[in-house]
Amino acid sequence: MLAQTNSMLLGSPASITVLAFVGFATISSYSFHWYLTPVLAEDKTDRARWLLRHRSTHLWLFISGTAGAAIYGIQLLEHWPWLLFAAAITFLYSAPKIPHPWFRLLRRIAIGKTIFLAGVWMFVTTILPLGISGEKWQPVFTLFCISRFFLIYAICILFDYRDREHDITLGIRSLITWMNEKSIDRLFFISVIIFLAASITLHYYDLPFSSIISIIIPGLITTLLYSYSKKHTSDMLYYFILDGLMCLSSILYYLFP
Repeated sequence: MLAQTNSMLLGSPASITVLAFVGFATISSYSFHWYLTPVLAEDKTDRARWLLRHRSTHLWLFISGTAGAAIYGIQLLEHWPWLLFAAAITFLYSAPKIPHPWFRLLRRIAIGKTIFLAGVWMFVTTILPLGISGEKWQPVFTLFCISRFFLIYAICILFDYRDREHDITLGIRSLITWMNEKSIDRLFFISVIIFLAASITLHYYDLPFSSIISIIIPGLITTLLYSYSKKHTSDMLYYFILDGLMCLSSILYYLFP
């Protein structure tokens, strides 16, 4: 996703150092998040059973990912404000899971945690590489950020819908635990409409038609899967298909002529 941002908006390949930093940092933050995630007794999913047996794997992945991010982060010290901000917002998403009263308090006020998560993904894969590049900010950058944010947010809504009971049990608040069915549907489709509008408008900034199509396709697939995903909670659907839709645009971008 980061490489696509560089190629599509800057016309240049992404820095290997930046790619390595973000890759290791992603492994670190993901493993940190799941290492701290408790498994409820009623949770019988494959994911929950795997986590119970292999929680230490996440610990070692966290240590390895953090070490790798530190090694490549040192090479990017001249961009430390961007890296520090990215690290801070990434940490804050998982902070409510830390078993300490100060961090538990965040569970009660994190009503916009899904918005926050989508914002983190968008920032790391778009604003971070654009900021590090030193290029002057342009309207096309803003449109691309809006497009990517609302695609990720639409996908995150489905994850939050699936996890509503789990979040309520743990005392974690979100818009999805607070809203009723119709409001959730409305929020999802508004997100998709904004995503489509921003994506189509990118064409007016001379982005090739094939690039626009590569951006739009994942949003259309997400919309088609919305009703099905609300009724089915398989790990394959969520962690392979829906998660995969976030990076599908990048894959299509490099496949299309």
